[in-house]
Amino acid sequence: MTNKYTYKINEADSNKRIDRVLAELNEEASRSQVQTWIKDGLVSVNNQPVKSNYKCQLDDEVKWEIPKPKEMKIEPENIPLDIRYEDEHLLVVNKPKGMVVHPAHGHESGTLVHALLYHCDDLSGINGVNRPGIVHRIDKDTSGLLVVAKHDQAHEKLSEMLANKKVKRQYEALIHGVISHEHGTIDAPIGRDLNDRQKMAIVDGGKEAVTHFTVLEKFDRYTHVVCELETGRTHQIRVHFKYIKHPLVGDPKYGPRKTLDVEGQALHAKRLEFTHPITKEELLLTAEPPQIFLDTIEEIKRMS
Repeated sequence: MTNKYTYKINEADSNKRIDRVLAELNEEASRSQVQTWIKDGLVSVNNQPVKSNYKCQLDDEVKWEIPKPKEMKIEPENIPLDIRYEDEHLLVVNKPKGMVVHPAHGHESGTLVHALLYHCDDLSGINGVNRPGIVHRIDKDTSGLLVVAKHDQAHEKLSEMLANKKVKRQYEALIHGVISHEHGTIDAPIGRDLNDRQKMAIVDGGKEAVTHFTVLEKFDRYTHVVCELETGRTHQIRVHFKYIKHPLVGDPKYGPRKTLDVEGQALHAKRLEFTHPITKEELLLTAEPPQIFLDTIEEIKRMS
């Protein structure tokens, strides 16, 4: 089984090597993986086979096939979890900064899923064996609250609630610059960056994305904000604040080169509020930001 794709080379990708272009288009594939696809005859340009060093030309038609990934054999790992709520249907965990949510190429161990499998006898199987129980994700270097489904019924209902904006998600962030107003809404569509396929960006025809924010504290060169997501697009808060020229502190992908070292973006999923999909109990879970986030605020205060 393979998945087949077609892409026409634009000006941004013109004169780039074909293996680089495909690695940028396929975010979870490494360049060496792409080179294996090319070697195995799974890539063509204008219906002709090419080598990895082929330089793409404007309007080239690239076709490629991605073999269906082999399901990993995921062994449970005894990794401590900070669980904020749990019953027989679901749990809410406070994910630490630096932990990847589910296994993928380059992250075959030490993920949240490995820890969950050790902790739980059963997790929902809707997203396959590589992502059991995972209803929604947060980035590796974003800390905070995630809800995990223990069976398929809970998973389906939680996914529906997220799609229908029935789950309130609140984040804290540290951003560059001083925002002049106390409250705001960023309403700008997000899609794949046309110049760098490993990034998201504000693009015409992108998916609806809405972020509300309130200023908690202003400093000389930074602002501490709390954000509420109305939608849940990939990298939404990071992309939205870059768009209004206030990128997140420490963000290696969307922030400035000169920033504070906080081991990745200063972003924390602080609060989850939703109706339990099975029992209908109203749940409100909170988690304070990690120590490095709090230490950075103190450092910013000393600098101000």
